[in-house]
Amino acid sequence: MTTHTEFDPAVNKRPALIITTLASFLTPFGISSVNLALPSIGKDFSMDAILLSWVTMVYLLTSAMFFVPFGKIADIHGRKRIFTYGILIFILASAGCAISNSAALLICFRILQGVGAAALYPVGAAILTSTFPARELGKVLGFNGAAVYLGFSSGPFFGGLLTHHLGWRSIFLVNVLVGLVVILLILWKLKGEWREAKEEKFDLLGSALFSVILLFILYGFSQLSTMLGAGLVLAGCLGVWLFVRWETEVRSPVLEIELFKSNRVFAFSILATIIHASASAAIPFLLSLYLQYVKKLNPENAGLILIAQPIVQVLFSPFSGKLSDRIEPRIVASIGLVLTGFGIFLLVVLNEKTMQAFIVGDLILLGFGSALFAVPNANAAMTSVESRSYGVASAMLSTMRITGMAISTGIALLLFTIYLGNVEITPETFPVFLHCQRLAFILFAILCFGGILASLARGNIRKEVSSFSP
Repeated sequence: MTTHTEFDPAVNKRPALIITTLASFLTPFGISSVNLALPSIGKDFSMDAILLSWVTMVYLLTSAMFFVPFGKIADIHGRKRIFTYGILIFILASAGCAISNSAALLICFRILQGVGAAALYPVGAAILTSTFPARELGKVLGFNGAAVYLGFSSGPFFGGLLTHHLGWRSIFLVNVLVGLVVILLILWKLKGEWREAKEEKFDLLGSALFSVILLFILYGFSQLSTMLGAGLVLAGCLGVWLFVRWETEVRSPVLEIELFKSNRVFAFSILATIIHASASAAIPFLLSLYLQYVKKLNPENAGLILIAQPIVQVLFSPFSGKLSDRIEPRIVASIGLVLTGFGIFLLVVLNEKTMQAFIVGDLILLGFGSALFAVPNANAAMTSVESRSYGVASAMLSTMRITGMAISTGIALLLFTIYLGNVEITPETFPVFLHCQRLAFILFAILCFGGILASLARGNIRKEVSSFSP
């Protein structure tokens, strides 16, 4: 096994944690804060509900397409270098979003923002895994996960506050400011480089296949009510077979298929990730529309309600990370999935008369469940692979998480397309909107309970991956 860094790992521990934590804050903040701004953006650019969904969808879709290629590039050419390029792209794209004067231009810059985000969280997690020993990994991933949920929690509050007082463009300027702080810290504090797969060549064809397949499947899924959508999903599924054959035969694959065949812990951790994200990611999007349209709250007050879930995740993620260093991660993560599924099922009863206290209480339950799942699941996956694959493993986790988020949003979008059509949400369409929302929550709850089986099936990590522990 190659040395993690050219410097004493202790030199980079604190800087790496601070830098990756700040970067981990940016991506979810960009998602959750924009969710609160969607009605204002829609009003400015006269966007219907379906087009408005794409402001979130294209960001998730682009990130999913580039996570694994960037993870592999980082393993080969340097994780610090790719991480730095990613934050630069993210800053430039955020500035572009702030000055956009049309829906088309905004969506284009959101695509570029997704490209930058693809090099942030997964490569950052790989840097942490390279810097900290396995016995501390759950703890530091817990702090990193807390930053993600802090982004989600502060996003609704500050997104609503900024949109209400300064307009939605100010949200993207916050991304620029935080990004500049990250760049300065990288140049000032982060020493050395991590290139543990530097002898390998980048699999350009495999990366292109991977990205196109994801594009076909995810875009096709969002258009599943049409022949084009069904055809793209079918083409994407056929492409998976072609991709697996290519990756099995190529000398330096972008994604080692053997990871899934021989590493039970990693394979089922990946499966649990995509199921959890598919079941839970669209909840803030749906509730944001519900609170502002049906309950008639302004963006600021809607944000104060939505903040409940990620605040609980911020508080309990470090705890769940430490817990997964002591107790088998599959047990902790599975309990989290049970609580999440139950919380989603309770949302089925939402209507025009539902009390806000009920919504807040349910969001607290969802936050606790997600905190118990996410960090232990990531700890299991990252600890189960060798150091040369940290970038790809982390990227695959992020890919499945974002793919699940895109699928989750796609389910909501598909239901809107079938039942609501290309019309704005008005009091006349509230009953149809509530019906779409109810169907979505039923599907999400079923998905989440199915994920419990995948989480439990991964086995005991300490017995199975002890040979990979640093």
